[in-house]
Amino acid sequence: MTLTELRYIVAVADEKHFGRAASRCFVSQPTLSIGVKRLEDELGLTLFERSKTGVYLTATADQLIEKARNILQEVDSFKNFSDQTKDPFSAPLRIGAIFTIGPYLFPALLPALKSQEPKLRLFIEESFTGVLREMLKKGQLDAIIVALPFTEPDCEVIPLYTEPFEVLIPENHPWAKETSIQPKQLNGDDVLLLGEGHCFRDQVIDACPALSRGSGNGNHLMAEGSSLETLRHMVASGLGMTVLPASAAGLENYAPGYLTTRPFTKPEPSRTVALAWRKKFPRKEAIDLLIDVISKQVSPKINAEYLGV
Repeated sequence: MTLTELRYIVAVADEKHFGRAASRCFVSQPTLSIGVKRLEDELGLTLFERSKTGVYLTATADQLIEKARNILQEVDSFKNFSDQTKDPFSAPLRIGAIFTIGPYLFPALLPALKSQEPKLRLFIEESFTGVLREMLKKGQLDAIIVALPFTEPDCEVIPLYTEPFEVLIPENHPWAKETSIQPKQLNGDDVLLLGEGHCFRDQVIDACPALSRGSGNGNHLMAEGSSLETLRHMVASGLGMTVLPASAAGLENYAPGYLTTRPFTKPEPSRTVALAWRKKFPRKEAIDLLIDVISKQVSPKINAEYLGV
């Protein structure tokens, strides 16, 4: 039994496909298949059912795969700890962020990190909170940047900054004459929201309950977009309005006369952005640097650019 064979069976369990698992492990499919078969023979068990329609875990495989995953995480932790004794910033830091944070945080974060620690490199993943949570638990990411609330056993979570929501409207919209918008005003107008699965969509509906499809109000259009940028483009085209986090409400990509924003009346709805990482992650110095740079350099910059302070 070898660590390589354990990596093979974990990859097959994740991918449910021998070809994709082989690509993930950077080996040929025959090499991976031989390794998996050799381990199955040694264990005296069949881990995978192979058929023309796919690859399935057998009833006995689940616990063994999970133990293999834990072993590999411990090995990676051992290697990372060895690297840490030399230099905690020498290996790449694997960072995840949700779709509504990453594009607006990273342009300010990366230069600030580079100026503080030129050796530190980032591997970046953007996805939904649920996907990032699983990648963090499996050791595929070292830390993730998400919106609260977020809880996960064996993980540390620390708030980084809080940002209010703003209403994005066409510049010729009647609301452009108002200084602030009440959440209930969104009831009965054409409102564009992110699609299902985005936590920001849920936060907006919590702040403006009339937007819920289950509210029974048929007076407004609720179109859906795949990203905040898609929503911005639809607002610019005149399709309706949307709600954005303040960091995403910049208007610099459009010529004057298309878009404007208005804050909500106080207490305005907002979200808190946080960093989560595994408690046993050995390169704590890299996490501390990330927290320090976001809290002291990036967050004030976001406030200065987007919040008018």
